[in-house]
Amino acid sequence: MAEFSASTSPPPTTTVKLAAKYVSYAHTLFAYSAFFIALAVGCYTHYYKIVQNEHFGYPQEWFPSVSATTGDRYPARAIFQIFIALTSGPRFALVFLWYIFTTRSVRTSTEGFGKFLLAVGIIRTVACGGWVYITSTDDHLTHDVTMILYLLLTLPWQLGVLKTSTRNPTALKWRRWLTFAFFATIPPMIYFFLQHKVHKIPGAYTTYAFFEWSLIIYDVAFDAVSAIDFQNFELSIVDLTGKAAPVRKEGVFQVCKKRKVCRVHSDNSQKLKLIWALCVCVYVCVPFVFWSMLTSLALLIWYFPLWHMGISGYEAFLFITLTPVVLGIRPLRELVFNYRGVFHALSLIGVASFWAVDPALRLILTASGLGISLTTWSATWIELRNQNGTLERSVLLWGVGLLVHNVVKMAWWTENPIWPIMNEANGGYNVTGIVLGLIAAFFTTNSVNETRGISAPPAVIKGWYFASAGFGAVLFALHSMYTDSSAIMRWSVGGYPSYGPEPVPWGVVTIASLALGLWLSTSNRYMTSMWWYIIGCVGCATFYAFQGWPAYYGGLLQGLYLMSVMPSLVRGITVHPPFKTLFTSFFIYNLLCLAHVWVVAYAFVPGGVYLRERSDLVLAATMILVGLGVFHSNQHNALDPTYRKSTQFHFLKHTRSLLRLSLVSVVLVSILVATNRFIRAAVPAPFTTSQKSFTAGIWTIHFALDNDMWASEMRMRDAIRDLELDVVGLLESDTMRIIMGNRDWAQYIAEDLGYYIDYGPSTMEHTWGCLMLSKFPILRSSHHLLPSPVGELACAIHATLDVYGQPVDFIVSHNGQEEDPEDRRLQTTELARIMRTSPNPFVFLGYVVTKPQQPLYHLLFDGGDMNDIDPTDWDRWCQYIGYRGLRRVGYARISHGHITDTEIQSGKFQIVDNPKDYWKASYERLDESTIVPELRYPSIFRGNGIRGHRFHVFDEPRYFVH
Repeated sequence: MAEFSASTSPPPTTTVKLAAKYVSYAHTLFAYSAFFIALAVGCYTHYYKIVQNEHFGYPQEWFPSVSATTGDRYPARAIFQIFIALTSGPRFALVFLWYIFTTRSVRTSTEGFGKFLLAVGIIRTVACGGWVYITSTDDHLTHDVTMILYLLLTLPWQLGVLKTSTRNPTALKWRRWLTFAFFATIPPMIYFFLQHKVHKIPGAYTTYAFFEWSLIIYDVAFDAVSAIDFQNFELSIVDLTGKAAPVRKEGVFQVCKKRKVCRVHSDNSQKLKLIWALCVCVYVCVPFVFWSMLTSLALLIWYFPLWHMGISGYEAFLFITLTPVVLGIRPLRELVFNYRGVFHALSLIGVASFWAVDPALRLILTASGLGISLTTWSATWIELRNQNGTLERSVLLWGVGLLVHNVVKMAWWTENPIWPIMNEANGGYNVTGIVLGLIAAFFTTNSVNETRGISAPPAVIKGWYFASAGFGAVLFALHSMYTDSSAIMRWSVGGYPSYGPEPVPWGVVTIASLALGLWLSTSNRYMTSMWWYIIGCVGCATFYAFQGWPAYYGGLLQGLYLMSVMPSLVRGITVHPPFKTLFTSFFIYNLLCLAHVWVVAYAFVPGGVYLRERSDLVLAATMILVGLGVFHSNQHNALDPTYRKSTQFHFLKHTRSLLRLSLVSVVLVSILVATNRFIRAAVPAPFTTSQKSFTAGIWTIHFALDNDMWASEMRMRDAIRDLELDVVGLLESDTMRIIMGNRDWAQYIAEDLGYYIDYGPSTMEHTWGCLMLSKFPILRSSHHLLPSPVGELACAIHATLDVYGQPVDFIVSHNGQEEDPEDRRLQTTELARIMRTSPNPFVFLGYVVTKPQQPLYHLLFDGGDMNDIDPTDWDRWCQYIGYRGLRRVGYARISHGHITDTEIQSGKFQIVDNPKDYWKASYERLDESTIVPELRYPSIFRGNGIRGHRFHVFDEPRYFVH
C-alpha cells in the first residue's frame, strides 16, 4: 500500500516562473528612482539649502552633491530611503542570482571564487545601507566608513563580474566601458573635492558633484547589464505536493503546464531593447541638440539685418542646411555613418559657440555645428534604408527630440538653455548641454543590428522630387510652427475677452497633440491615406482662417497630422540618390523659410511686394508639398514589400513600445513643468496702491536681443521691476517666427513680476509686434492694423483696464518707418480717431516717428484730444507718452542699458474722482521734495544708475501739478 501511494503521488509542479532579467529591471528602476526623484524633490523644495556648503552657496555653487540631496532634508531624504529599501530586495536577489548563474549555469566561475564574489556583493550591499540610513548628521564617522567600504568593494565586485561574465559581446562591451568610466571618474572627483576643501575654489564643489552623480549612473548601469546575461535564466516556484494547478498566463511571470519545460526566447532585439530602455534619456540628447541648433541658426542670422535695417549678407548662412549634399559621395557617407558618434560630438561646436563673444563668430560656429549634425542625421537615415526597424527607431527618436525641445523651452519660458544667445548670466545651461551631448555621442555607436543598407538597391526609382518636396516642407512646417508649445497660440491670438488659450497650461495640450501624432505614425498605411491628408488640410485652413480657440484647435490638428506623416516622409528620401534628393529637400526648406520671412519683412527685402502678408500662400504651398511627399510614400509602400514584411519585426515591436513609453513620459514631464510654472507665477498687483497711482512706460526692445546678441528678458525684467512700471508697452516684440527663434519672452516677465499680458496683433497679422503688460485687469482690448498702403504694417493695441475701479483706456502702438510719410500720416490719423472717440481717461504709449511740434505731432495730440506728457522735451523722435483725464505726477527718461538702442520713457499718473476736470493739462512744475514718497521715482536711477540704466536727458525726473 505504501509502495502504491509513493508511486502514484503527483510529481512536483512548477506554478510560476519569473524571468531573472526582471530582477535586474527592478533593481535599475528603483535605484535610479531613489536618486533622481530625491534630486528633483530636493531641488524643488530646498534648492538654495542643498547647494550651500561650508564655503559657498548659490550662485557660485548651483548643483547639489549626492549626500546633500539624499541625506540632508525632508522630504527628499525620506523618499530616497524608501526607494533604497525597495531596491534592497532586487539587489540581494541579483547578487545571489549572479552566484548561481556563474557557478551552476554557465560555469564561468569556480565555486570558491563564486562564494568570494557573493560575499563581496553582500557586504557591499550592507555597506550601502550603512551610508544611506546613517547620515553624516547622525554619525559622521560611521557614514564615511561605510561609504569608503562601499567604494573599495566596488573594485573587486566590478572586476569579479567582468571576470565571470559570459562571452556575450554586448554585455562585455557595456561592462568594460562602465567600469572604465566609473574608475576614471574618481581622480577628477577627488581633485575637485580638494580644490573645494583645501583651496576653497568657488564652484569646485559643483563640479565635484557632477562627478559624484556620474558614479551613481555608472554604478547602477553596470549592474543593469546583468539583464542581458539573464535572458535565458529564470526563477521557479515549485509546489512539492504536486496539487497546485498551473496558471496559463504569459508575461513577466512565465507559468508552465505540469511536467513541461518553459523556455524564454531571446534575440538580439531584446538586448537592444534593454540598452535603449536604459539609455533613451541619453540618446535623446542628440536629436535635442540638433533641434536646438536648427532653431538657433535663423535667430542668430536675424541679429545682423536687424542692426543693418536690411539685407546684411549673413543671411547666406541659412544655406548651411545644404551641407548634406556631400553625402552623394558614397565613401564620405559611409565614413560619416560609421563614425556618427564622432560627428555628433563635433557638431557640439554649435552649442559651444556661446563662448564666442563676437556675434559673427558665434554665428559661424553655430552654422558649422548644424551643418555637421544635419549631415550626420541624413547619412544615418540613408545607410539604414534597408534596416526598417533601425531606421524607424532613428526617425522616431528624432521626433522625440523635437518634443523634448518643446518641453525644455516650456521650462525655460520659451528660451532654450543651450542656445548661443544664452549664457550663465541669463539662465543658460550651455556647458550642461555640451556634457550631455558628449555622453550621448559617446553611446551613439554601431550595434549589431545597424549594418548599412547596401544589400539591395532602392525599390523605388521614380518620384524623387516628390520625396524631396515632402521632407523639405514637413521640416519647415515643424520648425516654423511646432518648435515651441505656444507658437500656434501666438500665431492666432485675439483681443480680450476672446483672447484664446494661455501657454500654461495649454502648451501641454500642444505637446500631447504632437506626441499623439508621433504615436500614430507607426500606423503607416492609415497616416499616408488621402482622407488623413484632407483632415490635415482642414486643420491648416482652420488655423489660418480663424483667431483664438478655433484657430488653436486647427493648429493642434495640423500639428498632429504633420508629426504622424513625418517618419514616412523621412523614409521617402532614403530610397533615392542622395545628392539631388537632399539638395532639393533642403533647398525647398530654405525657400519656405525665406518666404516665411518675406511676408512680414517685405519692406526691407527684394521682391517683398509679391509676398506681402501672404502667409496663406506659404501655408498652402507647404501642405501641397507635404501632399506630394505623402503620395510618394504611398507609392513606395506599394512597390516595396520589404517594408511591409520587415526583417526586424521584433525590433520594431520593441521600438514602438518604448516609443509609447517615451511619449507618455514627455507629456507627464510637460504637465509637471506647467504645474510648476502655474504655482510659481506671481499674482498681478500694482507696485503701490496707497495713492491710487500707477506708472506707465514705453520701450522698444528689439525682439529681446541685446546689443551683443544675448537674450535680454532677464535684464528687461530687472529694469521694469526697479522702475515699478504698472503698465508698459513693449514694441518690436513679436518673436514667434523662425528668425526670432519662436520665443515668447514676455511669459517670463509676466509670470515673474505678476502681469496680465496682451500680446497684440497675432503673428499671422504680419507686424513686428507690440504688446502690453498690465498690473491691472484687462476688461477688453482690440488689435489694430493701422493703414499702411506702402510700407511695413503698423500695429496697435487699444485696451481698457480696470485701474482701481476706474476704466482707463490705453493705446500701445508702433507706427511705420520714416521712408513712408503718407503711411505715417494715415496711421496717426487713425490713432487720433480712436483716442478722440473714447469717453474714458486715456494714456497713449506709442512710437510715432516725428519731432515735437511737427504736423504729425499735432495730428496725434490735438486730433486725439490728448496732452503731451512734457511739450518742453524737444529731444524726442520716436517714442511719446500722452494722457488725459488723469493727474500726471511725473515724467522720466531712462537709458537703455545696452539692452537695445532705445531708451525707456515713463510717466506717473493718479486716478482722480472727476476726470473731466483733468482733461487738459497744467504744465506747472513741482520740486521733488513736495511730492509724497509713494509717488516719486526710485532714487537708484540717479547718477550712474544701476546696471546701465539711469535718468538721462534731464538727469532726473520731472514732476508736475497735473
